[in-house]
Amino acid sequence: MNVVVVESPAKAKTINKYLGSDYHVVASYGHVRDLPPKDGSVDPERDFEMLWQVDDKAKKRLNELATAVKSAERLILATDPDREGEAISWHVLQVLREKKALKSQPVQRVVFNAITKQAVLDAMAAPREIEADLVDAYRARRALDYLVGFNLSPVLWRKLPGARSAGRVQSVALRLVCDREAEIERFRPQEYWSVVAALLTREGEEFAARVVMADGERLDRLAIRTEADAARLVRHLEAADFRVASVEAKPQRRNPSPPFTTSTLQQEASRKLGFSSARTMQTAQRLYEGIDLGGETVGLITYMRTDGVQMAPEGIAAIRSIVGREYGEAFLPDAPRHYATKAKNAQEAHEAIRPTDVSRLPADLRRRLDDDQARLYDLIWKRAVASQMMPAEFERTTVDIDATVGGEVVGLRATGSVMKFAGFMKAYSEGRDEPSEEDDENRLPQIGADERLTRRSVTPSQHFTEPPPRYTEATLIKRMEELGIGRPSTYTATLSTLQDRDYVTIDKKRLVPGSKGRIVTAFLQSFFERYVEYGFTAELEEKLDAISDGKLDWREVLRDFWRDFSAQIGEVMDVRTAAVLDALNDDLAPLIFPPKEDGSDPRACPACAEGRLSLKNGRYGAFIGCSNYPDCNYVRQLGDDPNAEGAAAQGPVVLGAHPVTGREITLRSGRFGPYVEMAAEAEEKPARSSLPKGWAPDEVTLEKAVMLVDLPREVGIHPETHEPIQAGLGRYGPFLLHGGKYTKLESVEDVFEVGLNRAVALIAERKDGQRFSRTPASLKSLGEHPSGGEVTVREGRYGPYVNHGKVNATLPKGSDPQSITLAEALALLEAKSGKPAKPAKSAKSKAKADQADAKGAKAAQAPGKGKAAGGKKAAAKGQPAAGRSGKGKAASPQTDV
Repeated sequence: MNVVVVESPAKAKTINKYLGSDYHVVASYGHVRDLPPKDGSVDPERDFEMLWQVDDKAKKRLNELATAVKSAERLILATDPDREGEAISWHVLQVLREKKALKSQPVQRVVFNAITKQAVLDAMAAPREIEADLVDAYRARRALDYLVGFNLSPVLWRKLPGARSAGRVQSVALRLVCDREAEIERFRPQEYWSVVAALLTREGEEFAARVVMADGERLDRLAIRTEADAARLVRHLEAADFRVASVEAKPQRRNPSPPFTTSTLQQEASRKLGFSSARTMQTAQRLYEGIDLGGETVGLITYMRTDGVQMAPEGIAAIRSIVGREYGEAFLPDAPRHYATKAKNAQEAHEAIRPTDVSRLPADLRRRLDDDQARLYDLIWKRAVASQMMPAEFERTTVDIDATVGGEVVGLRATGSVMKFAGFMKAYSEGRDEPSEEDDENRLPQIGADERLTRRSVTPSQHFTEPPPRYTEATLIKRMEELGIGRPSTYTATLSTLQDRDYVTIDKKRLVPGSKGRIVTAFLQSFFERYVEYGFTAELEEKLDAISDGKLDWREVLRDFWRDFSAQIGEVMDVRTAAVLDALNDDLAPLIFPPKEDGSDPRACPACAEGRLSLKNGRYGAFIGCSNYPDCNYVRQLGDDPNAEGAAAQGPVVLGAHPVTGREITLRSGRFGPYVEMAAEAEEKPARSSLPKGWAPDEVTLEKAVMLVDLPREVGIHPETHEPIQAGLGRYGPFLLHGGKYTKLESVEDVFEVGLNRAVALIAERKDGQRFSRTPASLKSLGEHPSGGEVTVREGRYGPYVNHGKVNATLPKGSDPQSITLAEALALLEAKSGKPAKPAKSAKSKAKADQADAKGAKAAQAPGKGKAAGGKKAAAKGQPAAGRSGKGKAASPQTDV
């Protein structure tokens, strides 16, 4: 018996069918061990000795594998064909040797770029040994990520409370986003004008021409700067005679793009399909691992983590055959097209992403694929086929026109482009991130040289220059690839980490840096400038590539890095926090102290007029405060525009007296945003309530403020339990409280308007024992998980997600929770947990696992204590005070992506 190790159970099942009964194929479920998140996992004092820890979930699988290997004739390591796959094979082999499971059995490494029978059999016929250089490159990369994350993150925690983590690649990607935002903030629009004339040929056909020359000089796009300049040109054209000076027609050819790499697939799926990078890679993983095609599971695409653009000869031959059959011989070049990789030292895998069998047309597979799979396969198929087709041919016509008044001439130009032969565009046309003039196909009428033209109208138009656009996921990945930052296997994880840390948010598909991200970036640029430089990070990637080529020693690279980095860590730890904040005040001045509309000092305190505003650190992160604290309590949140703030920013605003207590109610601004406060006696705490989402400070009246400080509001007595029902606002939104259990309300208005009958009905609808802040209601059951247990769609405080056991996976933004399928849910859960679905456990092991799960869930769900609005204690644990920020789970500092 030969034992074969692959990464996922789906691949194991398929490959076992290909190889037959003489082979036993088992899955490692990804990495089996990693560096534990604690001091000493990488020890620079012992020449970077690395202490690996076997994953708890992998222990049983490794024991079973060790048992199987002991009686095997041969061990075949067939993990993925990239660096990570090489590392997994090495880890498995090391663990088996530690368990003394291997005796004299030969150990072989095989790689295949596609999960098809022929590809697997060919790989089995050409085994090799594990490539030590690739393993060394993996170890160096993992050690660097650990050393940066585990040493830099604690500096952030001490100097910048509220910061989550920093990382070798993550922080540089964040800097790209923040630098673009700063560039946008520095941008000042510039006015310019265009003047366009609508002209008629002698046959009466109309076309448009733009002014491009005046006073004997060529005018660029911004040359007409004022309305007066444009008006002068309009007057000239309205009195001018128009004559065609020249007509020039030039042929143009547009060549197809190469087949997809990981980066270009993520970019194009974002542009054309609206997929996030994570959604793209999840879907591509399914297509690679295999789809059931009438009883046979077949991989539909080649390996999807690659930066190579070349295709195997058999792949090219098959595509050329399809081109001739589907599109005609006119679309087939005389010789195959060959592409060269532009990425620096591309070696994640050798071949571009293409269909494993191009004869499987997208239309034929649609009924066997879910919507995401069908759309992505269609994109991959068309791109691969188009890469072997003829160029598209155009004819670009340029017409220059003289508009003459007396002896003064103004020049106009009309351009048009007409497709003469579709070529590869018959199958596929690459998307663009931003509009281009080349995208517009404009056919001009028949125009001859020296032809007289008739003016129909002249139109001046005002324009303003625009700042560079924010990055999308696609354009950020493209920029990272251009700079040599990161590698295909890291792009998706890097973007996910930035969002998970609240460093960036996505607005209309654009990446917007948050205040936390801006502060972290400014801190790193001030105190760790070298380590967030694009050139330094790219150079380090090149060194890692050189290690994989056997040109550099991995420990020598680590020694060079650690010598300077550790010294920098020590220096920054000695810097006083006040000095850190002073540096950030200067670096972030355009963000936190923008110029005031009246031209006054932007750092002057608007409340006391004597203090200076400065960045300050608090328990929940950074905020803007007055230097005269505690005499002056002025604060505002980071990122708020002081020019847009209402009266509350200038200090407490008296709204009036409470109609019952007679106490003064004021509107104030705090580090968590605007809030209302009712005065209290000397020994009491004042009643406070943050303004609900959507309530503008300038619109808060005394009546609204009274409603807030009087919360929670008693709705009535429950007719069955005879216990009171209260309505209030908490950290997670509006709620009903009855018997220590919370029921979610749909809107803030419901808090003040819900009556007893409806409240009783809402409480009855909630499942017994369920608290919305802990276990949200199930929206839909998707069916049984392969390992047992129900898979459901739930509505959580941060949006809909799918759930199985202890694993929750957020649905991609914009997804309809009612249309999600079981297959899609399994993909999301697998991506979240990092473990594919596995067969159901035995009753004994399942009972043991359930007991452990219950113990873990109890610890994980221990609720925090808080106070409800008005200073009253919540009736049950887990309902904190309105407007307070919760404490997030500490980020693992060693993980960099």
